Formats: sequence, C-alpha cells, structure tokens
Amino acid sequence: MKIPFCVLFVLISTCFAAAKTITICKAGCDFKSIQTAVDSSKSSDSLFIKAGLYKESNIVIYKKSLHISGEKGTVIDTQNHGYGFSVEATDIVIKNLTIKNIEISYTKEYAAILLFKSYDFAIENVRVDNAFFGFLIQKSKDGLIKNNTISGDGKAEADSGNAIHLWHCENIKIIDNDVRRMRDGIYLEFGNSSYIANNYSTENMRYGLHFMFSNDNTYENNIFEFNGAGVAVMFSKRIKMYENIFKKNWGTASYGILLKEINDAELKHNIFEDNTIGINADGTNRITYTENTFKNNGYAIKVHGACYDNIYSRNNFLYNSFDLSYSGKLNSNKFESNYWSNYTGYDLDKDGIGDVPYRPVKLFSYLVNRTPESIVLLRSLFIDIIDFSEKVSPVFTPENLIDNQPLMHQVTW
Repeated sequence: MKIPFCVLFVLISTCFAAAKTITICKAGCDFKSIQTAVDSSKSSDSLFIKAGLYKESNIVIYKKSLHISGEKGTVIDTQNHGYGFSVEATDIVIKNLTIKNIEISYTKEYAAILLFKSYDFAIENVRVDNAFFGFLIQKSKDGLIKNNTISGDGKAEADSGNAIHLWHCENIKIIDNDVRRMRDGIYLEFGNSSYIANNYSTENMRYGLHFMFSNDNTYENNIFEFNGAGVAVMFSKRIKMYENIFKKNWGTASYGILLKEINDAELKHNIFEDNTIGINADGTNRITYTENTFKNNGYAIKVHGACYDNIYSRNNFLYNSFDLSYSGKLNSNKFESNYWSNYTGYDLDKDGIGDVPYRPVKLFSYLVNRTPESIVLLRSLFIDIIDFSEKVSPVFTPENLIDNQPLMHQVTW
C-alpha cells in the first residue's frame, strides 16, 4: 500500500519535531547529571554538556540514538571507577569532550567509551587522559573515529590497555588520531574492510599498530615511531599499506613491521628508518613491495621461512647494516630494479641500470643469524673478504636471489 505524500510529510515532520536538545550544566539547566539526562531523553535527541567538571562514570546508553557533545572545557572524571560511557545503540555521536581517569583492572577492560553492537556511530574530538582502554569497540560497524587524543600512564603491559581497540567490527574509519603511552596504539581483531589514515602512534609499550585476522583493510599516511616492538600485522589477507612511516623502533625484539601469515598484500611508498629490523617477514605470500625506502636500519628486510612469490621492485635500500637477511637456500621471491646504496657496479651504457647484477644477501648476515655474537666483527676487513667470496661463488645463500637490474639512482615518487 502506498502512503500519500502528505501523510509521509506529516510523519517525518512529527519525528523531527519530537527530537529536542537537552542541556546539561552545573546549575540553571535542564539537568545536572549526564546519566539523568540520558535516562530522560528519547531517540534522536541531542545532549549538550556545558563546560565544567562532571564526576560521573558508567554512563549507560541503551537502545537510544543520541548525539552527545560538549563545549570547550567539558571534562568527565570517572574517578577510576569503571567506564566513561557504555553504549549499545544505533546512530550514536559522542564528540567535543575530555574523559579522564579510567579504572585499571586485571579482569575487565574498562574504557573511556565502550560501544557494543553499535552501528552508524561517530566519536570525534574526544580527549582521553590517564586511560586504561581508550575506545573499546565490539561487534559494531559503519563508524567514524576521528581527531581524538588518547594517552595513558601505565608502567607495564599488564596495567595498560589499547588506545583504540576493535573486535569483530566492520567498515570503521580511524582518522587523524593521536595515541601514545598505551599497550597498543591501534588494535584490530576480526576487523574487516576498515580504513586507518593520518594517525600518529608513538611511545606505546608494545605495538603502534597491531591487528590479527583482519582482512581487506587499508592503512595510509600513518606515523608509527618510538614504539616497543613497532607494528605487527598477522593472519590477514588483502592488506594495503601506503605512505606510512615506521621509525625508531629499536631493541632486541623490535622492528618497523612484523608480517606473519600475510597473503595478497601491497606495501607501497612507505618509509622504514632507524629500526632494528625494517620488515620482519614470516609466512608471507604474494606480497608486492613497491617504491618503499629502507634507511639506516640494522636489517632492512629479514625473511624467515615460508615466504613465497613476493615481489620487491623499485625500492630504495640506503645505508642499512644489512639490506637483506634470508633463511634457507630456496628462493621463489623476485628482486628487480631496486636501488642499493651498497652496489658498486657500473653503468657503461648510461641507461640508469647497473651492468652487473647485485646480490643483496651477505654471507656475514648468514653467520650473524647462526652466531649473533659475531656482529662485533661487522666493520672488519675479514668480513669484507668473506662477503666478496660469497658474492663470487654463492654457497650458503640462494643462487637465484639476485637483482639483475639494480638501479643507479634512487627512486623518487
């Protein structure tokens, strides 16, 4: 049955007329308490919180579509008691607030904002200070997390949570956030088809970015630096990582990025600089590495077992202690047209391509993998001699692991 236009217009007008703005402040407003205002509201209402300090926690929003915003100077202090907001609802907006002092727990994941089964949500311009978890998003989809600042003061991984934590989520945009001093900066588990861009993740105890079992995601223009172990990407498919910076992740178990059990991914225009290991690859297949820069790392790339059919093309390898470390004598990966700062060949025909192929794996890197203490010989003449002998007649490294067209000039993009 068709609804007449005039009736439809009246119904829509009635819905909009029913929606109202509820003001919350310390005196002279509709409500003094945020929770009381939520309980008195109806779906589609807006709650405006005026500047001031509100000592509230465990603010529950259930099955109500609300838009909550504060003016400059609006602070919610949970006083280390539970959550800030706990939400299960559709069409939720929370923005322009400061939430602080989230309770540390060893049995519960207390967060400044918990969203559960929430769709079409937005969290914007929220500052979280002294966080346990910042935003904990579970079984939710079609959301925006933008322009937020989250920081913690935990002293160990056990008493720290993650800044932005997604579990079983889909189509989430995480953009322009600053996350620091947490356990992980951004964490995804079973988080698919999401877009993570322009975030700054630093000084986190474990990973700047950590995701597992999360497919079809794109990460671009993020900066991950000074994190405990760098970035971990595990058990995922069809990942795109463009124009990110992985920098200054130093330590015995540190790297710019760990790739473990990753298939059909693309890394392009990323910078790996000043890391113990730029890329630590284990069980990676059909990945293309194109026009990335590896600069001043201990190892630019460390390839472990079960890495097949990967293509490394037009990358810059600049002044790394080791450009490539390789386990095993078999190679099905392709290195073509990369720039190697250690390349000493010549270009007689001036076509920009070296006339002599380049072998990126040094025998010394093989020795260091087997006997780490031998690293003390790194700059010795003896090492130069054994590397030269392996280059002339490969014995310990795959014979076909070779760049037949090394570039004479750095790649620019």
